[in-house]
Amino acid sequence: MPLRPVLATALGSAALLCAAVGPATAAPAESVPAAPAKSVTASAESVTVDATGRLADDGTVTLSGTYTCTDAIGPVFVSSSVSQDSPTSRHGVGGTRAVCDGVEHHWENTGKVTSEKLEPGAARVEATIMELRPAGGLPLPFFHVTRQQDVKLAKG
Repeated sequence: MPLRPVLATALGSAALLCAAVGPATAAPAESVPAAPAKSVTASAESVTVDATGRLADDGTVTLSGTYTCTDAIGPVFVSSSVSQDSPTSRHGVGGTRAVCDGVEHHWENTGKVTSEKLEPGAARVEATIMELRPAGGLPLPFFHVTRQQDVKLAKG
């Protein structure tokens, strides 16, 4: 099965589960296992965004960069989004499965933006390393690191 539908299903399921559960409430320590403490410094995890993204004539956007992460116990993804004219409107641009082994890896996400026409030029990209971490039997999102960066979208 292609990665994009799997990622969309997993993220959608996590969002629905979070909405169904409602606001977080305190639970007895025995009923919900605590997430393992992270023993790494903040500098051990990072995500970068390349200064230039590609924009095809059909609206397909390709963004890329590098990432480093550690201490994952669930599936991890590098997600990205782009905005151009509105700081409140972001468009998801794919997701890549990540390997959290403490080594720097390259990521590249491609997606077609259909709700707004992007133009070559300045844009704002956000890249996030997100893990679906099991907690009490449910996969809940755990965000390792996020970066926002101004980039240039170039024809290509």
